Amino acid sequence: MPAPSIWTLLSWGPDGWSDDIAYGVVVTILLALATLPIGLTIGFFIALGKQSEEPSLRLAANIYTTVFRGLPELVTLFLFFFGMPILLQHLVRFFRPDATIDVNGFVAGMIVLALIFSSYASEVFLSAFRAIPKGQYEGGYAIGLSNWLTMRKVILPQLLRIAFPGLENCWLSLLKDTSLVSVVGLAETLRNAGVAARVTKHSFLFYSVAALVFLGLAVLSSFATNAILRSLGRREAQR
Repeated sequence: MPAPSIWTLLSWGPDGWSDDIAYGVVVTILLALATLPIGLTIGFFIALGKQSEEPSLRLAANIYTTVFRGLPELVTLFLFFFGMPILLQHLVRFFRPDATIDVNGFVAGMIVLALIFSSYASEVFLSAFRAIPKGQYEGGYAIGLSNWLTMRKVILPQLLRIAFPGLENCWLSLLKDTSLVSVVGLAETLRNAGVAARVTKHSFLFYSVAALVFLGLAVLSSFATNAILRSLGRREAQR
């Protein structure tokens, strides 16, 4: 029986692997998009903690970023994927001794990627905070705005514009880091490409396809982020 051609391997249907790769791409995108708002929110509050007047908050925020920026991403993933069920198992045993706990690969990946992403995003937010003159805060207070309104109406628009290029780099890193979740069995792009490579013995072909997928996502992200940055610039000019 002749070996299948490259076009057959890359076709849709039972003889090809394109449908599996496409499913993996969807999982990759969903994982990154699910992680992004969580990571941004945590990173923003970690940045606030780092410039807090309360020493304990500053210490906690610095420990947080030191840990999750210092640990290898794969080690962090393994610790959460294999350690979280053990911790939850001990907690649940107080109520249901016979219960078993399993951690979903998508959820574990989302949590770990959010922690890693937020640790880097917090530094971007912190730099943006420091780039905004203190007079902006004082001006908001002078016209009667509360701390919250000053932050929302005066500081945040400037903060987003300043931080956006750095956050774009964090987003691209997040997209690439989704491939790490393949080691815990999540059927994302790299995982499905690896399965296809092992089954067909065409490793170079399918890992090249995975590389092109991630490169394509990066290019599309660059177009999207450039459009968002231009929109932020126009809004800032209208203020």
